[in-house]
Parts: sequence; structure tokens; C-alpha cells
Amino acid sequence: MSEITIDDFAKLDLRVGVVKSAEHIEGTKLLRLEVDLGAETRQIISGIAEFYTPEEIVGKRIIVIANLKPRKIRGFESQGMLLAAGCKEDEEKGIKPRVITVDGEVPAGTKVC
Repeated sequence: MSEITIDDFAKLDLRVGVVKSAEHIEGTKLLRLEVDLGAETRQIISGIAEFYTPEEIVGKRIIVIANLKPRKIRGFESQGMLLAAGCKEDEEKGIKPRVITVDGEVPAGTKVC
């Protein structure tokens, strides 16, 4: 594992987002999420359709990297990234990715620090 400095970490804008809607992108392992970040709603495309149904993810308070440069994924613009525990290497060990959520009623847009 490589180390980063506190200055590197400070570049990340981590925010609490509330998933308002979710839909499966047909023919993919992707979900298209509409996430409330307080001052705005963002579309986030995430490869979690194998692990979550749209109904399971709606209403969750998740952690979003809000300052990630937008990117086109399967024709959809993804305007952030959600954080999850468990990566590709973990899947090989039988560990399924789980979206990182917030305990309690933290308002959408709250900064994670």
C-alpha cells in the first residue's frame, strides 16, 4: 500500500449523498443513481447492480467523491463516485462489495472530514 500525504487527502471532496432514484442499465452490471448532495442532484453510474437492486439502494445515505472529474460510462455521464468496501480482489475471495453508508440522519451535502 502506498502512502499519501494529508495534502493529497485534502484534495478529495467527500460528501454525504442521499440516493433519490436508481435504475438498472439494461445489459450491464451498472446502476444509474440520482443522488441528492444538498445544493444539487448528481447522476452517478456505479457497477453495483450485481450486489444491489435499485429498490435496495434508494434512500441510503452514501459517501460520494463529489469533485471527481465527470466521465462518460456506457453513454451516461457519471458526476461522482460512491465509496464501497470491497474491490475486485476481494470478490475473488468471496467478499461482496458493500456501499459505505452513514449512521443516522446526516443531511445531504454534509462534508466528510
